[in-house]
Formats: sequence, structure tokens, C-alpha cells
Amino acid sequence: MCEMYGGLDKARERMRALYGENKRITDGNYDKSLAVKCINGTFVGRKTENVIAYKGIPFVGRQPIGDLRWKAPVDCVPDDGVYEAYYMGKSPYQVDDISQIASLYMRGEDCLYLNVWKADEPSEEKKPVMVWIHGGAFEVGGTSEPREECTNFVKENPDVIVVSITYRLSVFGFFHLSHLPDGKDYPDAQNLGLMDQMMALKWVHENIAFFGGDPDNVTIWGQSAGGGSVTLLPLIEGSHAYFHRVIAESGTPVFTRSTEEAIGCTNELMEILGCKTVADLQKLDPQEFVDAADVLTLRVWPERDGKFLPLHPYEAYADGAAKDLDILQGCTKDELGYFVFGFGLDFYNEWAKGCQEKKLAQLTDEEKALVESFCQDGKGGDYVYSSEERACFARLFDHIVFIAPLFRMSENQTTAGGKSYTYYFTVESSWPLLKSGHAVELSEIFNHPEETLVTGRSFDETFSKTMRKMWVQFAKTGDPSLSAEISPDGKAHEWPLYDLENKEVMVFDEFDIHPEKESERKIIDWDRTYFLTKYYCI
Repeated sequence: MCEMYGGLDKARERMRALYGENKRITDGNYDKSLAVKCINGTFVGRKTENVIAYKGIPFVGRQPIGDLRWKAPVDCVPDDGVYEAYYMGKSPYQVDDISQIASLYMRGEDCLYLNVWKADEPSEEKKPVMVWIHGGAFEVGGTSEPREECTNFVKENPDVIVVSITYRLSVFGFFHLSHLPDGKDYPDAQNLGLMDQMMALKWVHENIAFFGGDPDNVTIWGQSAGGGSVTLLPLIEGSHAYFHRVIAESGTPVFTRSTEEAIGCTNELMEILGCKTVADLQKLDPQEFVDAADVLTLRVWPERDGKFLPLHPYEAYADGAAKDLDILQGCTKDELGYFVFGFGLDFYNEWAKGCQEKKLAQLTDEEKALVESFCQDGKGGDYVYSSEERACFARLFDHIVFIAPLFRMSENQTTAGGKSYTYYFTVESSWPLLKSGHAVELSEIFNHPEETLVTGRSFDETFSKTMRKMWVQFAKTGDPSLSAEISPDGKAHEWPLYDLENKEVMVFDEFDIHPEKESERKIIDWDRTYFLTKYYCI
């Protein structure tokens, strides 16, 4: 992927050129029509055509630096100051990752900021709000990702307001410390990233009306780790006061770990760093954590600690924890293609081997036989990697990490009496190995067809606009169905609720968006992969 941005240096140059520091305005010289007074200050945005963007608004009272490292976010305090809101805040500390180009933006532990986009037009009614939470495996990413900049989205859909938020990543946001000798003072360290998201949602709830948004009609929306986040947030006590709908793209509670797994990761990193206490850790520069945590790739995730998050998230859904929320959720056809294409076959093979040894080893002999049968009967599809064996494992992990967890979410939400609209995205990238891989829809969802790092091409314009319209319609009404009158392609699209009998999903083929029974498409192998969801993250 690096070459597609002209190399790492060119990509970094592109992102650093976007950075600036918002300053306090003390001389009263600013455009009052672009200023919004919030609880923690008045923020002055910038206008592009008919869209005003307010970037880099802090949603905490103090940034998590110094003695606040690994501490819960601090709530905002009233402030009468006037501030520029021209530039996005820093990305969280993380490794350089060309596939998440926001990682190359200016970075810092002082990273808890959000951005707001609104159309500059009069409206007598408060507008629905869509809050975007970025992906990146809880390890990389940020709001400065060019394909996720929201000006184009709001320009096309001026009837909604969009917010994007940051949160602490990797060991800064998900690091179990309470078992260490002096760890009792850090009881929240294992789930700080989600706490940051909650604090941002609290800010939105208390301030979005000043921008013309409706605090009683908020949709949380994310992809990958963001999709995992928006399916975990409903399980947090008190969260339903801040949002009412959920859009989860390629993410479920499968992206979590047990306390035992979290402690194991902490101990592994402590040994690498030569530390024994939190006090030892506090003396280290943040870059030292970034460098050392590379060994924990795809293992530093939210913790099912039984306090902030339930021990059994899927059971919580089945018990009705989110039955009052409307959920739209789905996955792409070839999720793992993204990882094979982006990280290389060697990395993928090593990862698959490690997953085999660690997690599949937990299976009973009968379950192992089911998995082996799945891999031996051609279910690898038309993946073209180095061997049929790896092709099969790619399809297996599509099921384990994305497809089976998606259907379990839909099943459990429906069982509890809640609403789930489920989709299956099949449009393929022009990159041969990637196919319809993870994140392939993002640049089109945000109306940035020029960002072709993952897509390799632009998708059909009417198709992409129709999909965006469905997302907006869901945020507005709780139902993504479109009548012919408002549909960009001029066709009515009735999106059926998922039910336990028909199991209908909306299939997004590039030139044919249509509902289909799962049994007709045979998306999931109910007998041989669905049971694996009980093991959570692979």
C-alpha cells in the first residue's frame, strides 16, 4: 500500500500539511456567523461552500497527559473563551501505518478532540446527528483520515449533522494495570478508549443543540474497531441517554478480550520494557510504548472485565440490553482480503498460524473436525493466495472474525425483541487480492471516490449515493428503506428487518441493491463456523 501514496515520506508530508494549532481569539476579530457558543467555549469554524466545519474541539476538561495517563477522562468545565476550530486535534500515539494514514498526522497523548460538520442553512427543526467512530483495530487511526472527512457527506446530505471523535488507542487506551503492585489507582486503564468515547458522546448530548442538532436523535456509527465500539457502547451503564441508533460496519463484540488475556499482554510488555510497576511505566516516553507494543498487534482490545463491560456481551444482547435501540449492521464479502493485501502474505500466514495454535486449540475434537471439514471442501472460494490451504484459512477467518459474529448479533438482538437491519456488501476492489475486503466501502460511504487506496477505483456513483442515502435515512427515521421518490437510483428499496425465520439481509451488489434470504446466498455456514462465536476474538 505504501507505494500507492507515493511512499511513506510523501504520505507523511501530505498529512502533516493538514496540521495546525487552534488558538484562542482575544481581539474579538472573528466571523460571528461561524461561531457556536458551547459549554466549554465558543468555537469558530470554517466554511467550504455550504458546509461549516468545526475541528479540534476538546471534549474533556484536561487532556490525558502527565499524571492523567491511564486515568479516566476528565469532564469539561464552563469556559467563556473564544477559540479557533480550524484544525483537527492530534492523532493518538500509534505506529506509522500507511493503511490508516491518520497515523501519519501529528500525534500526541493530548488527543481527545472532536469535529462537527453542519450545513449552513436555516432550519426550524433540530437535525439528526451521526457520530462517527474511526476504526484501526483499536491500535491506529484518527479523525484526520482523508477518506473520512465529512464535508462531502454533509454537502450531499444537509439534513444531518456529523461528528467525528478520537479516543486513546493501544496501551494508552486499553492496558490492564490493576494487578500490578501499585495498580489499584488505575482501575479503568483496561477500557479507557471506550470511556473517552462515552465522554465525547456526553459532550455531544450537552452541546450539539447549539449547532442545530437534535440530542434526542443521535446515531453512533463506526467501522472495524469503530464498529466494535458502537456495539459495545450500548452495553455500558447509562449509555442509552446519549444515542438512539447504531450503524456497525464490519465490527461486533468479537473485538474484545478476557481479563486473563489482557493481563498476559501487560505482563509481556512489562518484561520487554523492563518495568515492574506503574510508576516505572510513567517514567517512559510514549514512543517507547509504541515501539514495544508492536509485539501485541491485534491483541490490545477492550476488556470484558465484568464492571465496565459485561463478561458475556452477546448474552447481554440476547437478554435485551439494546432492545430499545435500532441497529443497522453488516460486513463485506471478503473481509480478510484487506489484511492479506495490506500487510502481505507472510504477515497473514504468521497471524493465521498463531490463531490456529492459540485459539483453535481450545476446541473439542468434534469442533476441530467441523473446522477441518470447512477448510477441506472448497469453502476457500476463489481466493488466490499462495496455496489452497491459506485460501481456506482466509475464508475461515472471514467467518470467525466477521460473518458469524455479525449473524450472532442479528440473532440475539432479534431474539430480545430489538430491531436489526443487516447487510452484506459484495462490491469488489480492483486490487486482485483485496476483493470485497475490509474497509472497501469507506471512501464511497463518505463520498470520497478519489481516495482509492482500498477500492483501487471509483464505484458506480448512483450505487454509492443510494447507499449513503440509506445510512442517512436510518439515522433520521430508524428505517433505512427508501421510497422511489427519495432514492438516488429512482427505485424503491424496502429493507426488511432481520427475523429468525427468513434471515433476510440487504445485499449491496454494485448494480443491484436488493434483499435476499441468507439461505439463498449461503453467506454463513451455520453448522461449521457459527459455533465459533462463543470463543470471541480469534
